[in-house]
Amino acid sequence: MSLSARMSLRRFKSTDAMVSVLQPGNPVYCLHPEELRKAARQFLTRFPGRTLYAVKCNPHPFILHTLFEAGIKHFDAASIPEIAAVRGLGSDATAYYMHPVKTRDAILTAHTVYGIRHFVVDHPDELAKILYETNGGDGLVILVRFATPGGVARYELSRKFGASPDEAAVLLRQVRDARCRTGLAFHVGSQCLSPSAFRDGVLSAGRIAAAADVALDYLDVGGGFPAAYIGEQPPALPDYLAAVRESVAAIDLPGDCALMCQPGRALVAGGCSLVVQVQLRKESSIYINDGRYHSLSETVTGQLSYPVRAIRSDGGFSGTMRDFTVFGPTCDSTDVLPSAFSLPDDIREGDWIEIGQLGAYSNALVTRFNGISPDHFVTIE
Repeated sequence: MSLSARMSLRRFKSTDAMVSVLQPGNPVYCLHPEELRKAARQFLTRFPGRTLYAVKCNPHPFILHTLFEAGIKHFDAASIPEIAAVRGLGSDATAYYMHPVKTRDAILTAHTVYGIRHFVVDHPDELAKILYETNGGDGLVILVRFATPGGVARYELSRKFGASPDEAAVLLRQVRDARCRTGLAFHVGSQCLSPSAFRDGVLSAGRIAAAADVALDYLDVGGGFPAAYIGEQPPALPDYLAAVRESVAAIDLPGDCALMCQPGRALVAGGCSLVVQVQLRKESSIYINDGRYHSLSETVTGQLSYPVRAIRSDGGFSGTMRDFTVFGPTCDSTDVLPSAFSLPDDIREGDWIEIGQLGAYSNALVTRFNGISPDHFVTIE
């Protein structure tokens, strides 16, 4: 069955066409399947190993199906619902349970119900939990996650997860001694702005494996591959992938070691835009029907700025632009975006704004605060 037959989303030729037809009074997520397919092709043709999509970044079924049909067959999952969503894609979709801290029930369910064989740990107690709940042994893959230095990404993850190099070497030996297949994993942080962070992570993995005297079956270089935003143009993706290839060639990996990466943002950021409507204008402030508690939380948590453009269905705008303070739809006084939107100076109630580059961590992080929860999706061909 084709993707279009499985999904019931309305399709439009353009965002403007959607606005003309629907005149939406609520936020609308506009999914762009060709952008998703293009991003998938980049990783599948240029990364020298397995590409695992990080489901948490955007778990919408259309996103998952589009990436799957574009050739992404491996998925980084962090919960049982994410694993179940991957399993629903088809028998050749493989889920990897990559959350370093899991409940015992989740480990047991993942292993016995969904047949999960790949797990990540960063502490001896987590390893003991997995070995107990799965009975361990042959066929189980345990990747030891180690911490990397910070300072190169919008979100640092090693403050929460990751063993020190010495601890990782000890854990790696314990995995081998438990007769499991061995691996190392790291994550340089989300929206990483330096390709050298991946090079340093791979070289650290080589040193840890040598110190443990363990031949690696797997090496996972994690996620963190960035997307472009307003005021932030990171190096191109080929620079990151080249850093991985060159550093992998410099360490002593077994010939059959499986190399993996876990992109989220870089795969889906350009695959979705959001159309919001202006509810009120007060001088140089506008009030819209989405905000920091909903699709735009990364304007605060990641200090990201998105491209925006105004849409008016009954005519054009003034050619003069000005900066507007943007307030969200809730009654909370902190529901204001930290950066202004540059918009036509005659924008008014009822006009729409398309916000681009919103495929990553937008609908995935929506709350239900004030009873507001955007959930309308369309596709743009």
